[in-house]
Amino acid sequence: MSDTPASRAAAGSVPPRPHAVVAVLAFAGITVSLMQTLIIPIVPDLPKYLHASASNTAWAVTATLLAAAVATPVVGRLGDMFGKRRMLLASIVLLVAGSVICALSDSLLPMIIGRAVQGLAAAVVPLGISIMRDILPAERLAGSTALMSASLGVGGALGLPSAAFIADHYDWHVLFLTSATLGVVALALVALIVPESKVRTGGSFDLLGALGLSTALVSLLLAVSKGADWGWTSGITLALFATSLLVFLLWGRYELRTAQPLVDLRTTARRQVLFTNLASVALGFSMFAMSLVLPQVLQLPEQTGYGLGKSLLAVGLILAPQGLVMMTMSAVSARITKAKGPKVTLMTGALVVAAGYSLSIVLMSEAWQITLVACAIGGGIGFAYGAMPALIMSAVPASETAAANSLNTLMRSMGTSFAGALAGVILAQMTTDFGGFPLPSENGFKTVMAIGAGAALLSFSLASFLPRRRAADAPAPVPEGPAEPANVSGAQS
Repeated sequence: MSDTPASRAAAGSVPPRPHAVVAVLAFAGITVSLMQTLIIPIVPDLPKYLHASASNTAWAVTATLLAAAVATPVVGRLGDMFGKRRMLLASIVLLVAGSVICALSDSLLPMIIGRAVQGLAAAVVPLGISIMRDILPAERLAGSTALMSASLGVGGALGLPSAAFIADHYDWHVLFLTSATLGVVALALVALIVPESKVRTGGSFDLLGALGLSTALVSLLLAVSKGADWGWTSGITLALFATSLLVFLLWGRYELRTAQPLVDLRTTARRQVLFTNLASVALGFSMFAMSLVLPQVLQLPEQTGYGLGKSLLAVGLILAPQGLVMMTMSAVSARITKAKGPKVTLMTGALVVAAGYSLSIVLMSEAWQITLVACAIGGGIGFAYGAMPALIMSAVPASETAAANSLNTLMRSMGTSFAGALAGVILAQMTTDFGGFPLPSENGFKTVMAIGAGAALLSFSLASFLPRRRAADAPAPVPEGPAEPANVSGAQS
């Protein structure tokens, strides 16, 4: 089936209110990213709140990371098989359930369980992008998917000041009640406004492939996120890395041989998909490097000579404009994509990010300077993230959209995980003494920012290998094998 406005209208899948559908899906994406940000203000106080050690309470963050890594590709595949709206609703229900568990928690285990359940909602953004491809008119697709893709960064930027305000004025449980409330609103809006797509793959779920990929991802991310605590050369860290490598190899061999794989590696190996995903890893790394450095510089005492001594609420307000710039640039990104193609947009965004990092070398001594740096980097991220769904969707069949977008989202998350690990090592090694306590040095921060610029340039270089396309909404190539109608179900939600 061709992917055109006419074919969608014929299938009865064009929504009567496309503006409302886009707004609701973007709100759902922002809600998920807010969930990930809301815990930041209370991380230092979690040992006191949960009556546990700092090393144990760190699992409240790690659990979300691991659950999201597992859920994103699995839920994307299930969305292609059984309905993207159906899996979107299920993901939001998990977000609400996890938030409620956290809101009722006063000890470590329930908090970790709740945070893991929240992490299972991570596929909301790629599912939303895939729904847009299936049901929106082609002329609205580029702008809508760009906004949805940028919602992860927008929610993160806007969530920090909101979370800081709540943490300063209310009991910490209110943070999770807020997340649950937003989730309920998003659930109701999706149920009322967003129609189900009729594009389905059908078939059976690759359970063995899902278990293999989950094992490999959890082993890798656990080693990366906890390696600094356990020791990078410790037995458990090396064993996890080795397990991840071995399982990935066995999983890839199995996926190439199975008839209905969880991840179609042949599609993933297409030049456009492969280099978009590689560029996504590098750009995810670059984005997170900023998130690790700028809040610390703002909060460190002025007596250090480079810290600005701001409160967490002030930090959130100083960095909040970044989210608004990111949202605005996603719309500009769509226009450039329509005119020049998504490859040009992605490369432009990567260069803007690199330029923003370069500014930080000389502009980090005043709050307004940090706002300028954050907005420059955020604008570039908005450009680049807006182009990625267009590149993915123009290279895969409609019946594989959710799985392909989910894998791309996972690649971005992998980049942020690697950034966190590397930046942690650098900042732990490059320290300065402050009243008998080691603090990250100014040179340490500049080193991390320079690496962030390098990662953005790497993303630019990888994007240069992409084939050029004139339009983001070009129909996807017809896959080898059965005709497309064999993969389309008329089942209603």
